[in-house]
Amino acid sequence: MASRWTSRQLSRLPMRLPRAPRRYIGPQPKGLHTPFTHQSRLANPGLPFRCFTTSLRRHESNIVVRVPPMAESITEGTLSQFSKSIGDFIEMDEEFATIETDKIDVSVNATQSGIIQQLLVAEGDVVTVDQAIAEIQPGDKHVKNLPKEDSPKPSPTKGEEQHSSTQTTQPSIPSSPTEHVASELPKDTPEREASKHAASAKNSAPSQTSEVSHAFQGYMPSRAEEKVKMTRIRKRTAQRLKESQNTAAFLTTFNEVDMSRLLDFRKKNKEAVLEKHGVKLGMMGSMARASVLALKEIPAANASIENDDIVYRDYVDLSVAASIPKGLVTPVLRNIESMSILQIEQGIAELVKKARDGKLTMDDLNGGSFTISNSGIWGSLFGTPIINLPQTAVLGTYGIQDRPIAVNGQVEIRPMMYVALTYDHRIIDGREAVKFLVLIKNYLENPETMLLDL
Repeated sequence: MASRWTSRQLSRLPMRLPRAPRRYIGPQPKGLHTPFTHQSRLANPGLPFRCFTTSLRRHESNIVVRVPPMAESITEGTLSQFSKSIGDFIEMDEEFATIETDKIDVSVNATQSGIIQQLLVAEGDVVTVDQAIAEIQPGDKHVKNLPKEDSPKPSPTKGEEQHSSTQTTQPSIPSSPTEHVASELPKDTPEREASKHAASAKNSAPSQTSEVSHAFQGYMPSRAEEKVKMTRIRKRTAQRLKESQNTAAFLTTFNEVDMSRLLDFRKKNKEAVLEKHGVKLGMMGSMARASVLALKEIPAANASIENDDIVYRDYVDLSVAASIPKGLVTPVLRNIESMSILQIEQGIAELVKKARDGKLTMDDLNGGSFTISNSGIWGSLFGTPIINLPQTAVLGTYGIQDRPIAVNGQVEIRPMMYVALTYDHRIIDGREAVKFLVLIKNYLENPETMLLDL
């Protein structure tokens, strides 16, 4: 007779059953009459050993993609977007993620071809150098995840079939007692129809008022608000500008330039320059060349302060202020003192294109000894630019407009442009700043002096 377990005996049973020892799967070795255990494995290390796994591929075979080194001074960034999703195939060295830092956008490329198995972080997360962000299952392009098969619908059971057949044969019944009573009422008489029309006409007035009030709502002004998180570039730019404002002794001086001769010079030569050199002749090359010649006369505008020392330079690394959707960047064109106007134009065009395409590197942004900010392309007439520390001066150039001026006692209409120099009064005196702008004015009004280095 089978014994019965009491509740007291059942409560003393262990919660989990002990695991069975791993057994040897395969032919028994000679002289071994017991199942293959861990002890026999240690005693016979040469014996074959097999184990099984339920997964098609071991997790360790996946390639881990990590955040690449970004720069010496940058250790973290914000993962702005993934260009690939889980299950997508990706080629080796193909870009699949972008990390936004304080200065540049860093691309993350796949280290091996395969299928993206897992994304370890989400868009908007802050990631650090060498942090794992994704896992890739190596493989060729044709080895992709199989499409999910449509699961077959379960066939109805005998009881369900019987229930459905019963439902189809049942007669229709009213859903509520009210419907049943209404079906038995006599049809409306003419008197009753007339009373209904009168009641509907009486109730139509409030509905018309509500329609008018509803239409009036479309003319109400919107008061919606949207909170958008600042990009890392804009946040860093704000910090640096505020630091510059709190550190340097700002002062700005102005002058105006007659651009007639420079515009004529550009008009005569731009087509020949474009045909021969493939460079569009603009204004920035001439302004940069004029700045180089003026900086030779006023070296303090090309210097910087380090603790209690002033560092003077015999080279000019020009920072070009460029506005992009994410913020303001200042890529650097190095050693422009040894460049011609055409070489400067070409170099600036390449830097601005890289900035707009998001392809700037840290080498493009580091350094700089003098800055030109051309706000005239946006229609600005004049302004007071902010110094880009640790530099000591920034030249602002603005829009060209026809204005009446006095020329040899006569009023003439000339294309005029305002220029501004913001300088650090700690090492640049007012006399030097004014002289700098006078030199800029003379070079731009007489372009041949720039070519002859006079």
